[in-house]
Amino acid sequence: MKVKTKSKKVNRAWLNDHVNDPYVKLAQREGFRARAAYKLKEIDETLRLIKPGDVVVDLGSAPGAWSQYVRRKFAPEGAASGELKGTIIALDILPMEPVEGVTFLQGDFRDDAVLQQLDDALAGRAVDVVISDMAPNLSGIESADATRIANLVELAVEFARGHLKPDGALVAKLFHGSGYSQLVKLFKETFRTVKPLKPKASRDKSSETFLVGMGPKRTAPVPKMHQPGT
Repeated sequence: MKVKTKSKKVNRAWLNDHVNDPYVKLAQREGFRARAAYKLKEIDETLRLIKPGDVVVDLGSAPGAWSQYVRRKFAPEGAASGELKGTIIALDILPMEPVEGVTFLQGDFRDDAVLQQLDDALAGRAVDVVISDMAPNLSGIESADATRIANLVELAVEFARGHLKPDGALVAKLFHGSGYSQLVKLFKETFRTVKPLKPKASRDKSSETFLVGMGPKRTAPVPKMHQPGT
C-alpha cells in the first residue's frame, strides 16, 4: 500500500507540474501537439539549421510536434497548412496523426526493411537535416538503458553519415549518464562541428540533452553498434 501511495503522489506531482508548465500552455495556444516543439525551435534558432526548401528527416516523430515545427518553417508566414516549400519525412514505431505535407512511415528504425522504406521515400535525395527525438522505453536498469539509448543514437549517426549533404546536420536526443561521453566522442569523430545544447523547454530535472553535429566527415568511422548485454 505504501508503494501505491507513493506512486500516486509522484503521478499527482508530475501532473501538477505538467499542467502548470508554461511550454505546455504555449503549445496548446499555438497548436503544437507537444511542448517538445520548443526544444527544436530553440536549437534551430540558435544554430539556424532548417531553411525553406530543405529535405528534413524526423526520426522518432510521434506525436508530431517536431514535424509540425518544421512544416511551419517551410510555409509562408509560418502557416500550419497550405503552401509548403521543402520535404519532411517522419518515422516512428508508434502511430502519428497526419501532419499536412509530411510523409509518415510507421515502423522500427532498427529494421532494415523500414530503413529501405525511408530510402525509397527519399528517392535518392540527399538530406539537409536529420532530427532525432528517439528514446527507448526505459527499464530503470542503468546499464541496459544506456545500451538502448546508445543504439538509437548510433543508428541516427549512421543514417546521417550515409544521407546528409556535406553541410548537413544531425540533431539527436541523449541523456547524461553512463555512455554519454562515448556518444560525444562518436559525434566528434563523425562531424566537423559538434554543439551540446539543453534548451530551456527541456525540464531542469531531466538528464535529457541534445547533441548537434554539423558537416559530416566523409572519412569518419562507421559507428560500432552496442550489442544487448554489453
